[in-house]
Amino acid sequence: MVDLLSQPDAWASLFTLTALEIVLGIDNVIFLSIVTGRLPQHQQRQARLVGLGLAALMRVGLLTAITWIIGLTAPLVTIGDYALSWRDLVLMAGGAFLLAKGTMEIHHHAEGEEAEGGAKATTLASAIVQIVLLDIVFSLDSVITAVGMAQHLPIMIAAVLIAVGVMLIAAAPVSTFVNRHPTVKMLALSFLLLVGVALIADGLHFHIPRGYLYFAIAFSAGVEALNLIAARSRARARERARRREAA
Repeated sequence: MVDLLSQPDAWASLFTLTALEIVLGIDNVIFLSIVTGRLPQHQQRQARLVGLGLAALMRVGLLTAITWIIGLTAPLVTIGDYALSWRDLVLMAGGAFLLAKGTMEIHHHAEGEEAEGGAKATTLASAIVQIVLLDIVFSLDSVITAVGMAQHLPIMIAAVLIAVGVMLIAAAPVSTFVNRHPTVKMLALSFLLLVGVALIADGLHFHIPRGYLYFAIAFSAGVEALNLIAARSRARARERARRREAA
């Protein structure tokens, strides 16, 4: 371990892998914000801590079982040119779950059930179960990426723990921002649908480069940021006009 600290290649590998793990964790943070948004305020932080804590434990545990991870990519059934593996099954199941969850949340949001109190609140146990289920999918994808990029287990574990720490710091402000702005929440739900489609496509061996997805959501987020700035400016202008009329 001490020898690794003196190797520039090891530091470069750590920085690169950490950055990639943080980018891959964006999906996790957005899903976390959607699920915990249905919890009472005093339970949201607990759900985030437990969810991300379990994510860290699962990823470290999977990293220590590298041989088993590699075995998950081995074909189970071959149909023509398509070889189905356990990894493919996990990715497709996770993608289907995201599609179902995103569609139901968009339905509640679009129908105004949240404002009317018609949408059912999520219990803490239910939220944690949902977070754990998706953590399995995201952890598997993350760990396979780490195994493919780094050669040393300590570097992989350090990168994963740093990325989870960053997600833990970002989770609270992201959740607050997403749940405070209905249009941003709809955008986040649409992003979950995109990720769900990408996971199913990966399971079917039709890889969609994540860069395309992140560019699409970044562009949409930029447009939405301009809309929020414009709305705030209009609100200020109306307030100034009201004060002038009152004076």
